[in-house]
Amino acid sequence: MRGLKDFLIKMIRIAVVGEIGSGKTYVAKQFGFPVFNADKEVSKIYKSNREVYKRLKKKFPKFILTFPIKKKEVSNIIKHNVKNLKIISKLIHPTVRKEMNRFLRKNHFRKAVVLDIPLYFENNLGKKKDIIVFISTYKKYINQALKKRNHSNLKLLKKLGNLQMPANLKKKKSDYVFKNDFKSKNIRKKIKVLKNSIFN
Repeated sequence: MRGLKDFLIKMIRIAVVGEIGSGKTYVAKQFGFPVFNADKEVSKIYKSNREVYKRLKKKFPKFILTFPIKKKEVSNIIKHNVKNLKIISKLIHPTVRKEMNRFLRKNHFRKAVVLDIPLYFENNLGKKKDIIVFISTYKKYINQALKKRNHSNLKLLKKLGNLQMPANLKKKKSDYVFKNDFKSKNIRKKIKVLKNSIFN
């Protein structure tokens, strides 16, 4: 029986990394390849995975009340102690990795896929041949993006960002750096150059 490594011999994995609010998901969509969006997968897991519910319920019985898990309940756990995010991540990480591997198998025939995973480095989800693209943008754009999230809980989101690997270190580990001005025309030009470099 063929293993996952056999499926992935010819498929290129492009990982999009950066700070919270830098526009990683926006850029990932511009590539035109299948995208594995870890945040969306986590939302699906909260809604449909009873095993994850049991794990979180056991660890945070005062906060996790019913199935499916509500985002507000998870937010309250993090608000209570921002370091709880690491505990939550550890509990759901095996399931996210499983879904990622399923995604990779499903798209093994594609020329490339894009991995939009905020904790790509932190959870050791990378492979040696991955092409890593760091998304950089101006602080004003980041603040604008963060204000639109989580009912404008800007302080909490910035604290969550501080728990991740420092942006300058992610940048050093990356193969390419894209300056994101949230204009699709400019981003697509950069992606076109990158594609030409990879496939030609």
